[in-house]
Amino acid sequence: MTIVIDSVDTTGGLPLPPSQDPFFRAPAGFAAHSPGTILRGRPVELALFGLVPQRVTAWQLLYRSSDLHGDPEVAITTVLLPEGAAPDDDRPLLAFQSAVDAITDRCAPSYVLRRGALAPGSVTQLEWLLVANALRRGWAVSIADHEGPGGNFGAAREPGYRALDGVRAALRFAPLGLRPDTKVVAWGYSGGGMASSWLIEMAPAYAPELRIVGAVLGAPVGDPKQVFLSLNGGLWAGFPTLVIAALQRVYPALADVVGKEMTPEGRRLLGLAERLGPIAVLPLLVGRDIEDYLRRPLAEILPDLDGVFDDIRLGNTAPACPVLVIQPVNDQCIDVRGVDGQVERYREAGAAVWYVRDRLSEHFSMLPLSTPMSLDWLADRLAGVPLAAPSTETVWSVIAVPARWRGLLEMASTALRVAFGRPLTPQTPPQVADVTELAA
Repeated sequence: MTIVIDSVDTTGGLPLPPSQDPFFRAPAGFAAHSPGTILRGRPVELALFGLVPQRVTAWQLLYRSSDLHGDPEVAITTVLLPEGAAPDDDRPLLAFQSAVDAITDRCAPSYVLRRGALAPGSVTQLEWLLVANALRRGWAVSIADHEGPGGNFGAAREPGYRALDGVRAALRFAPLGLRPDTKVVAWGYSGGGMASSWLIEMAPAYAPELRIVGAVLGAPVGDPKQVFLSLNGGLWAGFPTLVIAALQRVYPALADVVGKEMTPEGRRLLGLAERLGPIAVLPLLVGRDIEDYLRRPLAEILPDLDGVFDDIRLGNTAPACPVLVIQPVNDQCIDVRGVDGQVERYREAGAAVWYVRDRLSEHFSMLPLSTPMSLDWLADRLAGVPLAAPSTETVWSVIAVPARWRGLLEMASTALRVAFGRPLTPQTPPQVADVTELAA
């Protein structure tokens, strides 16, 4: 059953963060509906960095979803079409999971993508330059607030629930013109790759009716405990702090450690992480070692958190769709060994995984450089192009194949259109080389 309670944006003026916006409040009786049921909808205007209006058609959908424990909650997704798109029953849907990597609701995609949003430090605003390429291909796009209303960065399972229910809501939303059997693909990088991993891991049991035909996971974290230990005290120490600040809200064992073992200064740092976006908070936490803010050595406390780390580790459930994993070998944020392990666990569980490891890129350059390959690979899955046998390829660069150069030029063209608020006119995707050609 689809219920659209509110069809217009009633906030007026500048957008409100989700915690202050009445649109986000759960209507009475919402829990009685099935996951993915639309509870409220409104058209919204998007803008690059909140300033440059975007030539797209966008709505926000509030829908019924599930939290970490499977209990009912409300969630939000922003659904998009190219401006002026004609109805098309064959239009596919991209579920894009953003690298929100924050607790503050000012970094929620539903807020930061809107015109007038004030969201310093948001990664999603930068990712929009890349996501726009999917709209130029004529795809519909769903960008769920996969961390939920609490900003549960790093939590297990629930990013998958929210993103999958966002897809369900998009398929039921008449203005998008999609069908129940519309082909769906998923994509995300870093924190978005982690959320996309949960989407495809949860899909077979939670949303088996969805026709998910492929997923691309970029630097998808793999083993958060390994990432936590490798980054703690280093240049990117802000990431472990962000995860602790977020997960203490949903894991009692971690909340107990914070309450009993962390010093007042340590809790102050967690409060700082809760208020700022990742780009803003990371420079403030360079070199911070969590052990310096604990009353006991970290090695003595870690065994108390094994249950939390086991719960958030990825790769223990086999996705049913083909999966492409892309990972920099020299990633300074996400150790390649953790992603190697995630791929190995997927394959042992019976999943079909194509794994490309890039020698020259690092964590932040890999996303834009891999965007043409990611979208081309997803386009092939939508078109039903046969795949070679699953493989692991370690290449010098994902752009070493000439077929990717045109993709980079078209990506630059799209970025210019986004930057100047121009229409995202359709482009003809390049012919795609199989991933095995990258090793040539």
